Amino acid sequence: MEQQKFKRTTVTAALPYANGGVHIGHLAGVYVPADVYVRYLRLKGEDVIFIGGSDEHGVPITIRAKKEGITPQDVVDRYHAMIKKSFEDFGISFDVYSRTTSQVHSKLASDFFRKLYDDGKLVERETEQYYDEEAHQFLADRYIMGECPHCHNLHAYGDQCEQCGSDLSPMELINPHSTISGSKPVLRKTKNWYLPLNEYQSWLKEWILKDHQEWRPNVYGQCKSWLDMDLQPRAMTRDLDWGIPVPVPGAEGKVLYVWFDAPIGYISNTKELCDAQPERWGQWQQWWQDKDTRLIHFIGKDNIVFHCLIFPVMLKAHGGYILPDNVPANEFLNLENDKISTSRNWAVWLHEYLQDLPGKQDVLRYVLTANAPETKDNNFTWRDFQERNNSELVAIYGNFVNRALQLTKKYFDGVVPACGQLTDTDNAAIAEFEDVKAQVEQYLDGFKFREAQKEAMNLARIGNKYITECEPWKVWKTDPERVKTILYISLQLVANLSIAFEPFLPFSSKKLRSMINMPSCEWSQLGSTHLLEAGHRLAEPQLLFEKIEDDVIERQLQKLEDTKKANEAASYKAKEVKPTIDFADFEKLDIRVGHVKQCERVKKSNKLLKFTIDDGSGTDRIICSGIAKFYEPEQLVGKDILFIANLAPRKLMGIESQGMILSAENYDGDLSLTTITGSVKPGSQVG
Repeated sequence: MEQQKFKRTTVTAALPYANGGVHIGHLAGVYVPADVYVRYLRLKGEDVIFIGGSDEHGVPITIRAKKEGITPQDVVDRYHAMIKKSFEDFGISFDVYSRTTSQVHSKLASDFFRKLYDDGKLVERETEQYYDEEAHQFLADRYIMGECPHCHNLHAYGDQCEQCGSDLSPMELINPHSTISGSKPVLRKTKNWYLPLNEYQSWLKEWILKDHQEWRPNVYGQCKSWLDMDLQPRAMTRDLDWGIPVPVPGAEGKVLYVWFDAPIGYISNTKELCDAQPERWGQWQQWWQDKDTRLIHFIGKDNIVFHCLIFPVMLKAHGGYILPDNVPANEFLNLENDKISTSRNWAVWLHEYLQDLPGKQDVLRYVLTANAPETKDNNFTWRDFQERNNSELVAIYGNFVNRALQLTKKYFDGVVPACGQLTDTDNAAIAEFEDVKAQVEQYLDGFKFREAQKEAMNLARIGNKYITECEPWKVWKTDPERVKTILYISLQLVANLSIAFEPFLPFSSKKLRSMINMPSCEWSQLGSTHLLEAGHRLAEPQLLFEKIEDDVIERQLQKLEDTKKANEAASYKAKEVKPTIDFADFEKLDIRVGHVKQCERVKKSNKLLKFTIDDGSGTDRIICSGIAKFYEPEQLVGKDILFIANLAPRKLMGIESQGMILSAENYDGDLSLTTITGSVKPGSQVG
């Protein structure tokens, strides 16, 4: 399909939840790649707008507010300011960074919902939900706690058991209670409005599966897995008191669902910017309703379903809006081979990073791009961070720049010399770096930022190789005129580096342009051998990057080690020994050995694995277990495991699970299957 030519581009970055700070996983997953892409388009002179903002509604914010004894507005005010400053500190160059508690957003989101309601695009449904009679309110899933029906964890939430990973509904909990009052909730009927996703399934299949096969495999694949199953209507309202009131009769005490409200924030933030600066940005409608505008969403993989299915259906149902042309979602970044967890403080927080490593924003941007989790989860380690800084930024990029500038200062008093007759060596170097622009462009246009940055670094490698081969410090003794040509070409490469790295490393590119007295640049100049003319005076050379010593890294590793020990201690204290039982109660459990014959992921669930087990009976047993986050299915085939054989069967994602596989929970929430060493026949009892 021929690519449409667009006049302008609207770029959005996922609205961070105003319930905590920003960590390196957020930067790597969304904000650095979005910023790289926007800076690239700006350098090309394209018409682009970069939209960000804080997502400030939803249950977790009310939970934090209650815990701290403050208002939800107090919570979001604090974190909105912290998040906004972190982005500014790291050069994430939003054209607007607003919030979903603004009056502009509240009105636009309310009007958007009202139009869907008036046009008959929403479905009204009455269902039974838990109600806290003491607190006088309906309970969101996270306000309900009880015993997990699968692993019997006494502290499972109404939407998920964090011990076994099972997806739950509040109705499945044993002995549920309200986390607000502690009382037992009762079921009451309540009315909400649903977006009928099922009515748009055929359209979504055509639009995504046929028209957007160029999307990243991880994005396309997740969309396909959802569309291969029957989509169901999804509630767009909630019984809460924190959020945007539902603007229809009979909706008192209800607010817009946060995932209906939040993506409209992209639009309202655009409107806020355009209304404030119409002479610069024009009318907001041209960025969202003009068919000549391209819409790009940068998100993490946990938001794919909302940005690729739900939000497009909202826009389609409303009418008049453009749809996303691409959604280059990244996977997750791990930290030191462990998943990043805000609740366990297992993260590198941006505000703390700058306290410990001031002025090194670009080092982190470089490392996160080099390790970008573009199509699969990737890992950040402090040793790799140090190695990439010292052996790439310092030893390759910084070394070449310093050599070229210092030699020019030494031999020509910091003035760009005239270029003489070119040799084969000169022409070969020029040909190599002239090809870089096309390569970098190809990767950036295809959202392959890791490869684009690697190609930009090749410019510095070409420069180092050229200076080393030419040896101007030796040639100076016999042929000073030749040195003029060598350094002229080297300085053109230096100037090219300041352009090539501008999208990736804006702080060091600005510093480099200051050193070569080149105040501004454009992408069209990349590859030119006439960026710095003969006679142009350079400023005083400085080191572009500094080596990071071992003690700096040791302090970061020690900080993580201290966090791990604190988590272990807290986890041990939190896990109280369950009430004493009689031996007769234990004997009721029929624990047996099973041999795993097959294991596969359960569609539409990111937690469940389906096991086919030889239990010694001659008939295979099917058991579902919520450990998909901790194992690949193929790792488990052939293992001998322990399972409870006499647990009542339960339906999980439409599959009848006949028992429960035993696992041990680590302090950090990781689950490990209990396996058997030695040869034990399937069906053998444990006792």
